Amino acid sequence: MKQAMTPEEIKEKKPYLDWSLTEAEYDYIRTQLLGRLPNYTETGLFSAMWSEHCSYKKSKPVLRPFPNKNERVLQGPGEGAGVVDIDDGQAVVFKAESHNHPTTVEPYQGAATGVGGILRDIFSMGARPIASLDSLHFGELDNSTTRMKVTNTVRGIGDYGNCMGIPTIAGETTFDPCYQGNILCNAMSVGLMDQKDIQQGRAAGIGNAVMYVGAKTGRDGIHGATFASADFNDENMMQRSAVQVGNPFMEKLLLEACLDLIRNHPDWLVGIQDMGAAGIVSSSAEMASEGESGMELNLDLVPQREPGMSAYEIMLSESQERMLLCVKKGHEEDVKKIFDFYDLEAVTIGRITAGHDYVLFHDGEEVCHIPVSSLTDDVLEEERQEKKPARIELAEQQPAWIPDIDNVAEVLTKLLAQSTIADKSSLYQQYDSQVRTNTVAGPGSDAGVLRIRGTHKGLAMTTDGNGRFVYLSPEVGGQIALVEAAANIIASGAEPLAITDCLNYGDPTDPEIFWELHQSVQGMADACREFNTPVISGNVSLYNENNGQAIHPTPMVGMVGLIKNIDRVIPSFVQHPGDKVYLVGQTRDDYAGSELQKMMTGDISGIVKSFDLHHVHQYMQRLLTTMENGLVSSAHDLSEGGLGVALAETVFKTDLGLKIDLADQPATRLFSETPGRFIVTVAPEKATEFEQVLGKDAHLIGEVTNSHWLMVKLANGKLNESVAKLQKTWEEAIPCQLKSKD
Repeated sequence: MKQAMTPEEIKEKKPYLDWSLTEAEYDYIRTQLLGRLPNYTETGLFSAMWSEHCSYKKSKPVLRPFPNKNERVLQGPGEGAGVVDIDDGQAVVFKAESHNHPTTVEPYQGAATGVGGILRDIFSMGARPIASLDSLHFGELDNSTTRMKVTNTVRGIGDYGNCMGIPTIAGETTFDPCYQGNILCNAMSVGLMDQKDIQQGRAAGIGNAVMYVGAKTGRDGIHGATFASADFNDENMMQRSAVQVGNPFMEKLLLEACLDLIRNHPDWLVGIQDMGAAGIVSSSAEMASEGESGMELNLDLVPQREPGMSAYEIMLSESQERMLLCVKKGHEEDVKKIFDFYDLEAVTIGRITAGHDYVLFHDGEEVCHIPVSSLTDDVLEEERQEKKPARIELAEQQPAWIPDIDNVAEVLTKLLAQSTIADKSSLYQQYDSQVRTNTVAGPGSDAGVLRIRGTHKGLAMTTDGNGRFVYLSPEVGGQIALVEAAANIIASGAEPLAITDCLNYGDPTDPEIFWELHQSVQGMADACREFNTPVISGNVSLYNENNGQAIHPTPMVGMVGLIKNIDRVIPSFVQHPGDKVYLVGQTRDDYAGSELQKMMTGDISGIVKSFDLHHVHQYMQRLLTTMENGLVSSAHDLSEGGLGVALAETVFKTDLGLKIDLADQPATRLFSETPGRFIVTVAPEKATEFEQVLGKDAHLIGEVTNSHWLMVKLANGKLNESVAKLQKTWEEAIPCQLKSKD
């Protein structure tokens, strides 16, 4: 087939620069790897596979401090998803992925296909997806474009998950001006499997078949990987061709067909991988690389839904609901019969070959002949310059901001109406959180909780992150992201197991942004080691900018925990009048990056103070022990809005109240956001034993009452507010803002 440009024209006109391949990379490929000029198709393949989204060429050196092994990890980074032992021959499988740029450009399809893609990563490992989570970050709701994007993003997530019959049981949603031009949509999926069914994305065995299964290939999503590896500007904001279109009903069939093959005929299968970013080229080259094999593909055999597609388009399309299988020779028809039953395409498009060459044919001609390693292993890692931001150096010389609070009730009421703090039920009620009937705790709790049928075990899961803290103090902010996630898991009565992450940052060629990335990853890695929660999967999403304005650096931590006895799940809301109320953890004057600071000043500033990570972990472990021993009635971690907001949240949607004595604390401390704290309620007869275990880390501050009032005594003020009144403010804030006509 005639190529769009000759190799000589490519060298002269340099189209690869628009595909995120640099001049230096092109020259290296031409002179060092191939010893010739690459043709049009080959140049496109290199552009996609060497993009930051696929290769991590800029971020890989930074990620090496992450721990990724412990006694429970069965599969760490490098496969479709991470796998963790949960005893009894079972494993939990989970991963998170970003779909930021597609969702910013086309919120509904961007969010929907983000969910579809992460689900395929889970069942490609041999696991059945059992839950979805999300982490969403938008601009402020006083903007009509943001309101549209919020509505369509949520609808996209809900529609895809609901059609698949997989509950969305947890997540987070925040609002800040920095996400106005580049929203963040991070999707996480959790699956359950028997350990014996674990699969790998590898292709090996000379003569074995490469089989394409699932939906036909179209022109949607071409260069999606390179699109995700570039800054936004006014010109490419409308690049909808890079956004995929999803079909959840087909994905449901694909899931069942793949699990049928994996569980009932594992001897037919060598490897399986999702076609995600960079489509066929990514899945096939990575599988060949993993199997240390060569591969030949005939692109004329690829099922296509559009006529006249070039080799370049076929290979780089990111059409959804597709998988690539390596099947043992002689079992091709057996596999086809399974997929025929589900009315899905299943076509042998190539074979495993001796050597390590990656060869493509199209229209009867050879259109690519390159070493497999040139696409997967020979990517030039880029050394990046890094520099501490001048704003942080300046902030280190400034006195810390301390708020002045005259009216505690007024401040609390206003905080409860802030979009990041306000009730999100109008959003998450669009998600089916109860389908499959295993949900014990759904959205609105500190963590989502699922029972594992046939056992007494449960799984707790959460997504967490706070870009404001990372923006002000990247290393400490990275630690807090992990601590927040662990606090949500422990508050549910679960032991943290491991994490997945989405690292969302701006342009890494900016030395200050690269420094933020490096420092925050170091902070996260330190916290992971302290909590023994290795990073088993995840992704890096860079170039989250709009016209040169970067988002706050926003690492998202997705964490899963194990509940040994599902009868001991800890609710987030108070349970019994007369229970004693404890504050676990120390409260300091921590206002930098807080919701209070943003609300009162319109901005964030200052330095986030460091804290004793080891000490926090120690008392969290002791708190978990008290939960497992049945001493705790309820627990809620403190996050945005501090103690004041957390106290209110524990009595919302109940008919109970709280009487709290903080006479030794100034009113400002009610809204401090010191990390690693909990509100815990304990039955009076269990209080002594609880106090003995927690020691000085538990402070008795009050009791649960029958009256529906929140009463707090402070050193320089008091709070005496109707819970119903506060709850009304909290519940109505987001629906009112979404209905605004401004």
